[in-house]
Amino acid sequence: MTYVMSDIHGCFDKYAEMLEIIDFSDEDTLFVLGDVIDRGDGAVLLLQDMSMRANVIPIMGNHEYAACCVLPQMLMLMQEITVESTEELLKTGLEKGIDVMKFAEEVNAWNEIGGDATIQGFREIPPEEREYLLEYLEEFSMYEIVKVNGKKFVLTHFGLPDGATSKNLDTFDAWDFVTAEIDYNKQYFSDAFLVTGHLPTFEVNESSRGRIYRNCNNISIDAGAIAGEKLACLCLDTDEEFYV
Repeated sequence: MTYVMSDIHGCFDKYAEMLEIIDFSDEDTLFVLGDVIDRGDGAVLLLQDMSMRANVIPIMGNHEYAACCVLPQMLMLMQEITVESTEELLKTGLEKGIDVMKFAEEVNAWNEIGGDATIQGFREIPPEEREYLLEYLEEFSMYEIVKVNGKKFVLTHFGLPDGATSKNLDTFDAWDFVTAEIDYNKQYFSDAFLVTGHLPTFEVNESSRGRIYRNCNNISIDAGAIAGEKLACLCLDTDEEFYV
């Protein structure tokens, strides 16, 4: 079976329970449509688990993009000092010749969207594990296209870059995808479903609070797990919805 899930945001327990509910096995494939990390405190556990599963395919969300902008320098600084605060990192960065103003802006921007929880998780693991997980994050794809039972699905974190329906998606870069927008009242493909996360479905349509939302061949699967709602999972083979 082929499954899609999105916006787990560090909710490792919900993720683990979902895998049990769907009886996820080596014969199945799970696409995770971004925002695995931040806000919740289980980001590192999620990355460790997902990275060990060849049949879990991660797509980059805006939270992973923010992390990849900050973590390379941050991990280098963590190797130099035992950190207790971001301020210590910035002070050491200045001593190392890093553009501290830019670095501070990126760190603060990430913290504002919940990155501090992920940073803390990285602080608590050995340096070699930090590097391994950073490499894993940087390998997240921007999109995936899959065909299941004769149906075609375009999987992204949140929408498509401008002009994407008339161009090869490989011509766009990561920034194009993580800043893309979507109009759920617009049908983007006549021959495919666009499956996305990013916005909790209660922000898309209040009547879909805690549930998957569908309209115009668009399927929004972020049911708002980190906001106190459900973690959703959709089986592309059967169209069955699962919730934790």
